[in-house]
Amino acid sequence: MDVQRLLDGFLGNGSGSKSKSGLGGMAGGLASNMPGGLMGGAAAGGLVAALLSSKKARKLGGKALTYGGLAVLGGLAYKAWSDHKANRPEDASTAAPSAPPADSGFDPARLRDSRGEDFRLTLVRAMVSASLADGHINADEQALIDQQIQSSDLAEDERRFISEQLDRPADPIAIASLCADEPQATEVYLASLVVLDPGVPGDARYKQRLGDALRLPDDLRRRLEREVETALAEA
Repeated sequence: MDVQRLLDGFLGNGSGSKSKSGLGGMAGGLASNMPGGLMGGAAAGGLVAALLSSKKARKLGGKALTYGGLAVLGGLAYKAWSDHKANRPEDASTAAPSAPPADSGFDPARLRDSRGEDFRLTLVRAMVSASLADGHINADEQALIDQQIQSSDLAEDERRFISEQLDRPADPIAIASLCADEPQATEVYLASLVVLDPGVPGDARYKQRLGDALRLPDDLRRRLEREVETALAEA
């Protein structure tokens, strides 16, 4: 399995680009804006856009999860975790890194999960599970997701990996068990927040159960939630 190719198909083409990675690129308006909302622009934003459009019309615009890809999520998670560890005030204005330092434990491409697998796959598993938290995908939404998988450039084993995740029930306990340490738990929680809508009861319950299973302090959870809210507002 080519993990980078899988990420490109899941997050959107360009998720592996080195030229415009990081938070600065995201806030500055990355490419791949989705025309006509998520339903109209699913092809531009990858499979994750189809999953989001099947739940709610949140306008990621392709910005939060392209080019910088998982490095963006790692940077956001690292900032929140660092602020928490340093006990900085929650409204502190500190610059977010464009990407987490290589030795910080927050660079997904360098990490292995509790089972020894590529941690990037754990983040994909977490996002798919969270996207299914409300427990309902209608026929039209399923058709869009199936179409996105089949029209992707993924190899057969990569398509099978995504399909297997979609066939699993949303299980925050199982997702939490994949984390080897608190930094990984922090990244998993933040990646899940990107696709969860706290206004949906099923999503809100999933978020609470996931945070509890990951054993994240309430202060850290609040910081992560604020980072995601800010990033999505800028996207």
